[in-house]
Amino acid sequence: MSATRLLVLGVVRMHGGSGGAHGYQVRRELLSWSADKWANVQPGSIYHALKKLALEGLLEQVETPQGKGPDRLAYTLTDAGEHAFQQELQQRIADVADDAANASGFAAALVFLTCLPRQLALDLLDYRLVQLDGQRKNVATVLEKGTDWGQPAHVNELYRLWLAHCDADISWTTDLVARLRAGEYVMADDAGQNFGSATPSATS
Repeated sequence: MSATRLLVLGVVRMHGGSGGAHGYQVRRELLSWSADKWANVQPGSIYHALKKLALEGLLEQVETPQGKGPDRLAYTLTDAGEHAFQQELQQRIADVADDAANASGFAAALVFLTCLPRQLALDLLDYRLVQLDGQRKNVATVLEKGTDWGQPAHVNELYRLWLAHCDADISWTTDLVARLRAGEYVMADDAGQNFGSATPSATS
């Protein structure tokens, strides 16, 4: 699932309600997060994703009599859509991003982190740390070999950059885990309204 599709599902989940979320609402929300910059979400791709997700049964179209033209259509999350959202969210949080597409997918999942129960989020982030540690060890092993692996010496700078990225990701993830364990943020199983809460129609 692309970052755009995950973001669209998440925003409809937040704002769908009984009347549904209009395409312009989804677009306005995502652009207010600057998702066009960090996830390459374009306005046209948002409307395309809404239609495609509806065709796949993950969203349901709701006609609003007061609307005109495209604005007469709104969307709510189906049970299948809720399942797909949760599945993709959990996978994206746990998996280590090793390319640009996966990185934007992780960013898309991160903005809906509080849609998860606290312990589940912690378990997924702990798993992510295990993967990051393994990735760091692999990169460090290459650097330890120096130029013995047959490439020009300056190519090692790329591996030093990757090692720095691993260290930064490990440090950030470790800090986030500590803050979540200390009770930061209102998670899905906490009392109160958390960011990204499902609308009543999504869980009925």
